[in-house]
Amino acid sequence: LSFNVDRLWWRRTARVFAHILKRGDARVLDLCCGTGDMAFALHREAGRSRPLILGADFSHPMLQRAAQKSAGTPLCWVEADALRLPLPDSSLDLVTAAFGFRNLADYDAGLREIARVLRPGGEAGILDFGEPRGVIGSIYRLYFRHMLPRIGTVISGVKGPYKYLPASVERFPAPEEMLERMRAAGFREAT
Repeated sequence: LSFNVDRLWWRRTARVFAHILKRGDARVLDLCCGTGDMAFALHREAGRSRPLILGADFSHPMLQRAAQKSAGTPLCWVEADALRLPLPDSSLDLVTAAFGFRNLADYDAGLREIARVLRPGGEAGILDFGEPRGVIGSIYRLYFRHMLPRIGTVISGVKGPYKYLPASVERFPAPEEMLERMRAAGFREAT
């Protein structure tokens, strides 16, 4: 439904953090990992350095799918609530969340939890989107609220996710607000 643009975004996001991923001793968490696509992009970007890359999600079926896809890789999967991670304070060098952070019940608590598990100097990357403004936003809303659910239902045969998706995107904070929330959670530099 994204015309595979999401694959490009995962790769680009992983490239942003190449300086961390190239360190063999790095510890990385892909939060709200779903079926693991961001974790796979991080793994590919890491190349031979092999940092520890964990994927965490509270959806057992998603993690089962991730585990099937990752057979033969060193990727690890953890069933966990993003608001109460079973990880020690200051234990990670990088936390990413791709197209899943917007599903959290409490964005601020999620950001505080990310800040808690990051080591001093650690980095976080949230890849997500909200609704655009202006004329483009009007066209986008028409597509996203009316056309996408129909197309998604026809392609997948499942109705629920394609009605939920527009609602989750609609409530996601605008970039400026998200940056303010990150600063309030303790992130010194937010872009």
